[in-house]
Amino acid sequence: MQQVDLMQPLAEVLGQWHEFYALLGAASATLVGLLFVAASVGSGAFSSGRTAPLRIFLSSSVIHFSSIVIVCLVVLAPGQNWVSFGAMIAGCGIFGVAYYCLTWRDSVRDGLSQAIDMEDRIWYGILPLIGYLFETVSGIMLISRMNVGCIALALSMGMLLVVGIHNAWDITVWSLTRTRK
Repeated sequence: MQQVDLMQPLAEVLGQWHEFYALLGAASATLVGLLFVAASVGSGAFSSGRTAPLRIFLSSSVIHFSSIVIVCLVVLAPGQNWVSFGAMIAGCGIFGVAYYCLTWRDSVRDGLSQAIDMEDRIWYGILPLIGYLFETVSGIMLISRMNVGCIALALSMGMLLVVGIHNAWDITVWSLTRTRK
């Protein structure tokens, strides 16, 4: 079990994660660009009158990838201390949780929550929420100067990356294969 060293400088701890977050940020930024291409290919798939499907199916992937890029920028930014770093990470996680609360509210109001199947509920609702909750907890751990918060953050970012890739691919395939009226 990893021992908690409350006196270890943050820069030393984060230095071990530099390549991981550099690669993660580059991948996420690239995927945001590819998602814009996919959205333009399937631009006729969504109507502007129904914001709930746009938010839960398309915008959420952009939010995941953008959140990952922001976290990577925070991790790679020099001159931070444990409290400011942890607070920024927790803030990003809280933003993600709030986004999903608004998304689910819109889905219920629109009647979409009753229409989507369990697989979509898991991939578009439950897993992202778990990822953002885990990110928030990792921020709290980092404020407490717990090195394990770095591992928790990496796991939450990995989860959001996998969810974002799955959902972006799912919505792209759906857009290309659906029957046009």
